[in-house]
Amino acid sequence: MQKPWSEFVDDAKIIKMGLLGKIIGPKSKYEEDIPYTYEARVKIIDNDEYYSYFADTICALVEHLDEHKIKPDNVELYEIFKDEEKKLNTEYCVADDGRWLTRKELCVAFTERYPGHIHETGCTFEDREREVTGP
Repeated sequence: MQKPWSEFVDDAKIIKMGLLGKIIGPKSKYEEDIPYTYEARVKIIDNDEYYSYFADTICALVEHLDEHKIKPDNVELYEIFKDEEKKLNTEYCVADDGRWLTRKELCVAFTERYPGHIHETGCTFEDREREVTGP
């Protein structure tokens, strides 16, 4: 049995929105009061060089660092905005015992830093990818 015309139109809208979304990216990336992306610079031992990891959300970046056993002492974090980068105090992402914070703990820690963007039911960053790129 053939699909009704209205279902083809709905499918075309979904494909078009998916393609458009991939081209222009997540809506939250256009918010000027929150970072476009995040960078972790991991120091290379006995060297002034570092490896860089990038993620669209701080929680994805911190989760990746934790999973790969990269200690907070070896990391500098940066918030990347449209026209500038700001060093982020690692204390926002580290518990009193020195471990990286979990995703839920990060939400609490960043609520005041990004007012209006993180709330009980979610956050502005939910439309972003959770992939981390880097070495």
